[in-house]
Amino acid sequence: MSAFSPEIEVAIARTRDEVSALHAELVRNGLVVWTGGNVSGRVPGADAFVIKPSGVSYDELRPENMIVCDLEGRVIPDTPGSDREPSSDTAAHAYVYRHMEHVGGVVHTHSPYATAWAARGEAIPCVITAMADEFGGEIPVGPFAIIGDDSIGRGIVETLTGHRSRAVLMQNHGPFTIGRNARDAVKAAVMVEDVARTVHLARQGGALLPIPQDAIDSLFDRYQNVYGQAAQGAMP
Repeated sequence: MSAFSPEIEVAIARTRDEVSALHAELVRNGLVVWTGGNVSGRVPGADAFVIKPSGVSYDELRPENMIVCDLEGRVIPDTPGSDREPSSDTAAHAYVYRHMEHVGGVVHTHSPYATAWAARGEAIPCVITAMADEFGGEIPVGPFAIIGDDSIGRGIVETLTGHRSRAVLMQNHGPFTIGRNARDAVKAAVMVEDVARTVHLARQGGALLPIPQDAIDSLFDRYQNVYGQAAQGAMP
């Protein structure tokens, strides 16, 4: 017998479908190679999230082999996929969900341009309007941390708490992004690689021109609260 109500079972199934499909966006946008990278999504109404299995090829990912974990990062028994090991970044994702209740999705990639900035331990400065729109300023660098426990998660939370950016460059590792849901976090992952590449190319031609802070604030407010068909406002 399932430990979840019928309503939560439906929510889990929907989250499995979404998280499985969104991994294809990482491949399509050139953000991952081989089996690296991961997407997770919080299950609405439950203290649980869905994440991909460890070391499984992207073309083998299916909703039924997505793994359901509790907010401590433990695989929930007797759920589809519970016989597999979850992503090696599961503890980091779990820490973010425990400490940032507004976050509904987490993404990690090793996208090349963003990872190059992380390898230098250098924040990406806000010098293009797309960055002001999407991230509200620079994309910060988080501390170096070893994979396997929640150290990376702690670094993500410490760096992004009180920061408008939905992306952090974990030093010597790569970008992590957060969002209202898994799709929103994937969008941030796509955008952080795009701006990392653009700003890198710009710097090859000469000095970068910073955008004044009041203009950054205005651009961010407009994009988050006015732009599009149903603006939802910035994340808390």
